[in-house]
Amino acid sequence: MSDNPDAVPGKILVGASGEGKGRAYHYLSLPLGNRHGLISGATGGGKTVSLQRLAEGFSKAGTAVFLADVKGDLSGLSQPGDSRPPIVARAQQLGLSYAPDKFPVVFWDVFAEQGHPVRATIAEMGPLLLARLLDLNETQEGVLNIVFRIADEQGLLLFDLKDLRAVLGYVADNASEIQTKYGNVAPASVGAVQRQLLVLETQGADKFFGEPALDLKDFIAKEESSGRGYINILAADKLMRAPRLYATFLLWMLTELFATLPEVGDLATPKLVFFFDEAHLLFTDAPKNLLTAIEQVVRLIRSKGVGVYFVTQNPIDVPDKVLAQLGNRVQHALRAFTPRDQKAVQAAAQTFRPNPALNTAQVITELGKGEALVSFLEGNGTPAMVERILVRPPSARIGPITPEERKAIIAASPVKGKYDTTIDSDSAYEMLQKRLTETAATGEPGSGGGLLDHIGSIVGSVFGTSTSRGRLTTGQLIARNVTRSVTNKVVGGVVADLGKSMGGSIGSSIGRSIVRGALGGLLRR
Repeated sequence: MSDNPDAVPGKILVGASGEGKGRAYHYLSLPLGNRHGLISGATGGGKTVSLQRLAEGFSKAGTAVFLADVKGDLSGLSQPGDSRPPIVARAQQLGLSYAPDKFPVVFWDVFAEQGHPVRATIAEMGPLLLARLLDLNETQEGVLNIVFRIADEQGLLLFDLKDLRAVLGYVADNASEIQTKYGNVAPASVGAVQRQLLVLETQGADKFFGEPALDLKDFIAKEESSGRGYINILAADKLMRAPRLYATFLLWMLTELFATLPEVGDLATPKLVFFFDEAHLLFTDAPKNLLTAIEQVVRLIRSKGVGVYFVTQNPIDVPDKVLAQLGNRVQHALRAFTPRDQKAVQAAAQTFRPNPALNTAQVITELGKGEALVSFLEGNGTPAMVERILVRPPSARIGPITPEERKAIIAASPVKGKYDTTIDSDSAYEMLQKRLTETAATGEPGSGGGLLDHIGSIVGSVFGTSTSRGRLTTGQLIARNVTRSVTNKVVGGVVADLGKSMGGSIGSSIGRSIVRGALGGLLRR
């Protein structure tokens, strides 16, 4: 073992308890970092500092990190700490020397203002998460499922909101033919979905849906020069004004990771650690089927080498079935001013393995800033007894960076230019417009089809894009993972005369159903 407590192989130093010869250091074990965790406590208790400390430790070990920066404070990870006297004094109090450090950071922003734009296609989001995002009732969700099924069957590519609106309109116009196969499609339900789409658009979701869609492999990367994992920071201050969009976006990312990454079991260090701040937003008013899916994704995703850490004020914000899977715990102060607060304190205390030397419930209310109760999984996977510690101060800057510093980081980003320009490929909207034009030109009834539909149907028959969600073959999953990288080459060799815009369309048609299988498949188990 290293003589430096801050450099023990395979461990992240989180803090210390005791003093002098009685001092004990407390670590999170990297091989158990994919067993998930919880950081909780009242506002101002130090959750952000604990999160930053863990993010630094994972990055230093070569693990990529994703976190949402709700207040802008976490951007300081990109800059060295400034050796302020209180920080140096805290390090010395723990028997450590303070050395400023910085970490490789990539900034992201759904609104493309404070980082690289983050986009997903409507098809990748899928009907279950969209129904949650749009706050649809059961009947309206049924209409949405019909829309996705028809889009799959007819080769209508759902990339952005105008594509979804176009297919909704198509379904409404052909309701009498559709209801014989799928059931009644009431105009009122279609109208309700359209209105909710308008609300979503006013919240800025139109910037999120489209192409080029995010390749999550860009999240799981290391800086070549240092070997440290990139810390991906999502600017969430503006996104938090639309909390349902925020929660659904992060849940989509989790399901994408689950669908994309291969099984790897327990690794020496996780591939990616995902911090879910303001975690209560994920569970508030969530329907039972979605909660079931979340529980299963959290349980299964650790075998993909991904650790999920929820950050929230109260442990009771997290459902019991999810809470039971969070093995690494950091609990900051809670205040027991009301009966609900007192219940929360008792609940938090009961989640720890008892320590005979501590009255856990009492200590939770007495913790000062920078103090925490911790319990991390030990080598055999069992939780250690709860201990009261002082959290080690972060090495990077605590607090936000300047706009100029942010611009410099973005300009030197490894993904600079990859996502910055929106691509408007031929998709459902354009394809339905083409059908109308051809029908008007020929004077023939029906919905037409044309070359785009014909090619879409060929690709669909080859790659099985109409396969029911949750019944995906290994070949289809492989196709989903390679689609974006090979699409342009395939299309260029087969139908070069159709132009570059067709590349993204056909390529996405190969995999548009596959990602949606992540949640749908889990719900069918």
